[in-house]
Amino acid sequence: MTEQVAFDMTTLASNPLARWREQNQSRIENWQRGFYRFRQSKLSLLGLAMIVFIFLVAILGPYFVPYPQDAEGAIHLKERFQGPSAAHWFGTDEVGRDILSLVVIGSRISLSIGVIVLIVATTIGIVLGALAGYFGGLINEVIMRFTDIFLTVPSLILAIAIAAALGASIQNMMLAIALVWWPGYARLVQAEVSARKQDLYVQAARASGASHWRIIFTHILPNITSPIIVKMSLDMGFAILTAAALGFVGVGAKPPTPEWGAMFSAARSYVPQYWWYPIFPGLALFITVFGFNLLGDGLRDVLDPRAKR
Repeated sequence: MTEQVAFDMTTLASNPLARWREQNQSRIENWQRGFYRFRQSKLSLLGLAMIVFIFLVAILGPYFVPYPQDAEGAIHLKERFQGPSAAHWFGTDEVGRDILSLVVIGSRISLSIGVIVLIVATTIGIVLGALAGYFGGLINEVIMRFTDIFLTVPSLILAIAIAAALGASIQNMMLAIALVWWPGYARLVQAEVSARKQDLYVQAARASGASHWRIIFTHILPNITSPIIVKMSLDMGFAILTAAALGFVGVGAKPPTPEWGAMFSAARSYVPQYWWYPIFPGLALFITVFGFNLLGDGLRDVLDPRAKR
């Protein structure tokens, strides 16, 4: 028995991977159970497949579209309003541009908008929420009342107002959406930090002389990433949908930028006669938002501690 124990200790000392597995066995088992639950959900797997497909299209598609010049404003009046065919799988628009090329190139724009909006909004929300939850008192009251001001106004209306005031452009649209999106993250992080700041590991870090910033960003925030990741996965689709809504009302991307909302707005004047014009940008938007919602539900099952058994 002694020889066996000595052998095991020697193996752990000489094998960093084995030592890491030994130290993180409980966490590994939780992740294994979580991914097992994720694999059991067919809808979650469908959402993951849809998102992987959309990202592949956004990354690789622009290099293979048949008419990349159409996204830069090329005009082919002789080919205007042609239905789906072998030459134009999704048909053409009012100036003869290939809708397939516009939808594929627009996927990169829409996904980029969603990612940048979430990065900015999450950063603002995490910082303000962490400060409010950790310090409490007057700091918490000021930050939370400021957050409540943003939450009292419908986010879409406030985003439209900010984007209209700043001027129609993709950059201003992303800034407007980010400025109305951060309060949800601030509320979430404030509640999580308030619940965790009295935990034993936080008290131990405080007793060892760690600074407030080190405790917040090194000890507390890494332990509350699960709900933040779940919220981000669900919000990604809604951020893209909000960007499309702003493009639809004319305060987003400017022509000839092939943004899905702007394309849908231009197409509304030509339905139902030229049905293919709004159908394909709308279908791309639907697949993206629906896929992120399904993926978010699956990640919630994986990362929600209350779902662990």
